[in-house]
Amino acid sequence: MNASDQFGLSCALALPIDSDLTIDHSRLLAHARWCLDAGCSSLTVFGTTGEGASVSLTERRQILDTLSSAGIDPSRQIVGGVSATSIDDAVEQTRILTDVSCRRILLVPPFYFKRVRDEGLYEWFAQVCERIADRELGVILYHIPSVTEVPLSIDLIDRLKTAFPELVIGVKDSGGDWAFTETLLVNHRDLTILIGDERHLSGGIRLGAKGSISGLANICPAVLVHLIERGEEDLRISDLVTKILKYPVTPAVKALLAHCKQDGRWSNVRPPLTQLSREEQADLAITYRTIFPTEG
Repeated sequence: MNASDQFGLSCALALPIDSDLTIDHSRLLAHARWCLDAGCSSLTVFGTTGEGASVSLTERRQILDTLSSAGIDPSRQIVGGVSATSIDDAVEQTRILTDVSCRRILLVPPFYFKRVRDEGLYEWFAQVCERIADRELGVILYHIPSVTEVPLSIDLIDRLKTAFPELVIGVKDSGGDWAFTETLLVNHRDLTILIGDERHLSGGIRLGAKGSISGLANICPAVLVHLIERGEEDLRISDLVTKILKYPVTPAVKALLAHCKQDGRWSNVRPPLTQLSREEQADLAITYRTIFPTEG
């Protein structure tokens, strides 16, 4: 994949968790197929909405086996999240993905140490990139400072793209800062820029963004596909995102998913996350039905 390719919409796939905290693979597969049938071009597994930092190496292999065994092509239809604080762990998570022919990874910065300098971040990313450079792979850098508290600066992105021009193919920008997004899009026509904050998606598309990796794609993918294809504003999306941001985001998305599927088990999350209260879930559901009265 290069910057001229249209990426489309990738669903940041939510993870169905049973009451004993195990993963329900049948529900995961059914939901994955529904997202693809609804217009998503790919599925992003082990991302933020997929609680990737809480998924073990063994579980990663099992999930990938479930999806690929059912005919979902990892080389085209899966983006694999990599979230680790050690270089070796990031490389091992990448190896698990490439072993099933996954060709794109979403690489989170090391998130334990805070207020680290760009030089240290560059060395971390460079070490990971050097160790995976022999694999047929594209790396999407993940900028999500609200979660990691480790922002990726424009200068750092510049350095990594210059040092690894064949490997670093894009950035997922979930910073929610339009000025940063605009600068990224203007300065990096050579990268596939993906918008994580859906409120900025239409504006990003008009400036050259190639698509989105989106948690909302678990809920209303058809609306987002239409937005990406046309680059037109949809205030319904902005209103829904603004409401979701009043709560912890991943539990809120899963609460809406539980409402839409009429399956309360979807609201389960793994510790340290906690599911929303019944009152909070009801509040979100009312807002969703007010904004999208006809969406399933």
